[in-house]
Amino acid sequence: MNSEYLALLEEKMGKTFHKLEALKSEKLVDFLGEYIKLCNPDSVYMCDDSEEDAGYIRDRAINEGEEIELAGKNRTIHYDGYGDQARDKKNTKFMVPENKLERMGSLNCVEYKEGLAEIKTIAENIMKGKEAIVKIFCEGPIHSVFSRPCVQLTDSAYVAHSEDILYRRGYEHFLHMEDKSDFWSFCHSAGELDENMNSVNLHNRRIYQDLENNIVYSMNAQYAGNTVGLKKHSMRLAINESGKHGWLCEHMFLMSVMNDEKNRKSHFCGAFPSACGKTSTAMIPGEKIIGDDICYFRNINGQFKAVNVENGIFGIIKDVNEKDDPVIYKALQENNELIFSNVLTGPDNNPYWTGMGIETPKKGRNHSGEWFEGKKDSDGKEIPISHPNSRYTMRLEYLDNIDQAYNDRDGVDVDAIVYGGRDSDTTVPVEESRDWKEGIIIKAVTLESETTAATLGKAGVRVPCLMANLDFISYPIGEYIHNNVKFTDGMDSVPKIFSVNYFMKDKNGKIATSKLAKKVWIHWAEGRCNGEYDAFETPTGYIPVYEDVKVLFKELLDEDFTEELYEYLFSFRCNAWLAKLERAKENFKKNYNDIPQYVYDMWDEYTEKIKAAKEKYGDIIAPGVYKNSR
Repeated sequence: MNSEYLALLEEKMGKTFHKLEALKSEKLVDFLGEYIKLCNPDSVYMCDDSEEDAGYIRDRAINEGEEIELAGKNRTIHYDGYGDQARDKKNTKFMVPENKLERMGSLNCVEYKEGLAEIKTIAENIMKGKEAIVKIFCEGPIHSVFSRPCVQLTDSAYVAHSEDILYRRGYEHFLHMEDKSDFWSFCHSAGELDENMNSVNLHNRRIYQDLENNIVYSMNAQYAGNTVGLKKHSMRLAINESGKHGWLCEHMFLMSVMNDEKNRKSHFCGAFPSACGKTSTAMIPGEKIIGDDICYFRNINGQFKAVNVENGIFGIIKDVNEKDDPVIYKALQENNELIFSNVLTGPDNNPYWTGMGIETPKKGRNHSGEWFEGKKDSDGKEIPISHPNSRYTMRLEYLDNIDQAYNDRDGVDVDAIVYGGRDSDTTVPVEESRDWKEGIIIKAVTLESETTAATLGKAGVRVPCLMANLDFISYPIGEYIHNNVKFTDGMDSVPKIFSVNYFMKDKNGKIATSKLAKKVWIHWAEGRCNGEYDAFETPTGYIPVYEDVKVLFKELLDEDFTEELYEYLFSFRCNAWLAKLERAKENFKKNYNDIPQYVYDMWDEYTEKIKAAKEKYGDIIAPGVYKNSR
């Protein structure tokens, strides 16, 4: 290698420099050299996949005060500063050349040269006085067609520790790669820190993504959603790359639905907007989890294959309790390597959080500093024991219900895709699409989430949530929709698409079913994937027959499910669906100028179909009335 940066890197890395040399990647040396020279850390620690290096990072996070040890072995807590406890959507931007800006439509972008100049100005000497860490990870299983190697440069041991829990170590993978230039790069600095080890210069917080060169910059931030580059930032790189090369990256869980009676399992993926049941579906008691957040899809020899990108969970901890989330709760109570963030540390040095389901301490330390019950913030609002966006970081292997397929290098065959929204009066609890195209355009693209009383603003507003992925799509929306529609062309097996809605309200305004009713809807879908169960047709797909779900409720939940409730839940509501399609058309025409015409044509076709059904059967169409059963 003839890189101009070799002498600098050897000086900064010292005894760990040989690990970089062994990788024999001039592109890696140039990336690290450029940004180590710019950010100017006092020293750099280059990691391999060893437990020794992982231990070094864990110890440094504690010694530097970024994490604090809790009671029990291996558990720590990290506190983010006020103003840095959620994703910064405003300052998360795509760096795009001027000649490509217009085609990005409403996506949050900055002109490439302008963005790069701004980042480099902010980054200059930002790591001075610190030690930087270089660590290599792999998105997806290692040594796989799905693998995406990633290189992280950071001055935060907390960020490096979080990634070591959440992702597969990738040094050995990189060592054996044929193309040593094919990787994604991440440069992060927490910037200047205060006495609590929190980022100070939040006005200069920037999370910029260079889609041309697959580089992500994160400056003056600590909250993992802004700094753990391999999560949502890497997801944006993956969506952009997948759009160019014919695969998909989706914001979905991957689970195994277990049919013990038939001695089989089916693989389901699911996309749900926030607070619509994504994690609770992936963690339904009796099923197995492969991943909870991000999937890569590929066509492998005509088969629809998926992998979980991650190796762990960065999950919201609010309301995780022994009753509703027994598997996660158990893992959080054990001496696993865990990082809690922004929860309460009680006098016994154990973590406590809102909705934990047990009596919690009246004082301790939390994200506001020393805390006591009734403490108020500067606006006079009472501060809860834990921040609403407080989190836990843990490995998937800690879960009792982990499916070992989560590490399958070849991926798993996908039987079904589930799109779950939230509305109180339109979408039935479960419905099967007639085919893939209908499923994408009628169910996925029109996905909505209804605001609740707990949401800022007015309750009952239907927020469009395109495929539960809108915040992360990194190329024009119309192209993204088209790539999803065409993805299954020529495949030998195509997953069924289902919609689910766990939030239909009864006539008294309360959610009509128990929390675990979702197990019934998912198992009905699993049966349909395997050629079981009859169904009634509706204008938008197929719904269960009463006798089948009645039996499932009894077998799976030991609950009685009345025919009266069934007819109420599964009636097709024409006016509500007409309004839903009209909202979709208005939203897309207002915000996007590249939506394929066939999307609007299908919405128009279904609008006319629903109007004809309403004319014939009335606004509310009971199950089994529309056309024939199937």
